[in-house]
Amino acid sequence: MLILLSPAKTLDYSIDSKSNHTAPQFLNQSAKLIKILKQKEPKDIASLMGLSDKLASLNFDRYQSWKASKVLSDDAKPSLLVFKGDVYQGLSADTFNTKQLKFSQKHLRILSGLYGILKPMDLIKPYRLEMGTKLVTDKGKNLYEFWGNAIQKNIINELDEQKSDLVINLASKEYFSVIGKMPEHLNVVSPAFKDFKNGKYKIISFYAKRARGLMARWLIENNIKDFERLPEFNVDGYYYCPKESSVTEPVFLRD
Repeated sequence: MLILLSPAKTLDYSIDSKSNHTAPQFLNQSAKLIKILKQKEPKDIASLMGLSDKLASLNFDRYQSWKASKVLSDDAKPSLLVFKGDVYQGLSADTFNTKQLKFSQKHLRILSGLYGILKPMDLIKPYRLEMGTKLVTDKGKNLYEFWGNAIQKNIINELDEQKSDLVINLASKEYFSVIGKMPEHLNVVSPAFKDFKNGKYKIISFYAKRARGLMARWLIENNIKDFERLPEFNVDGYYYCPKESSVTEPVFLRD
């Protein structure tokens, strides 16, 4: 089983990590993207990513100083602990014990515009590059074309190694789209989370993102590898709704 998450824009390098770390497997591709980004001025970055001048300058500096890193340092730390934001508030990975970190390293993957796909203990440098960015490369007009089928192949290979067919997609559409159409023999499940507001249940972005993190944590804490157990999820007031659910999209409601 693999659990997929999106990354976060907010990064925190103040965390103290002594855990065993690993290196992202697509560092050569990341370096190619950085080479292109290094050629852009702050104003180009602002236009490309819709950033303020301040954020554009920050990321200009990040690109200029970026180097592929396989060594733990002040600005190279494990992705699972660096990413913050709504999903990662729900995940609360900084409280994982050794067993949970080990389970995460095997079963949790984070999709990334710059790194392609990350294991939790993969070291990352500070960056901003969302998957939907229309960055022109020699492979095409955006990051989806740059990554092609590399990420899908990586996921399929890992599932084969685990002798599993289950993908639990807790990533956003922007990021999950980079995987493309998965082979029919794989079981891709994309849970949805809805809150009651103004007389009806609807997906509210902030709460839905946090719920994805909560479910990821629940899967990790309970060592769950079977999608048939997903309806048991009942964290933070959410409960399974069979009426609104399908095999590929179980729906969880909160009153």
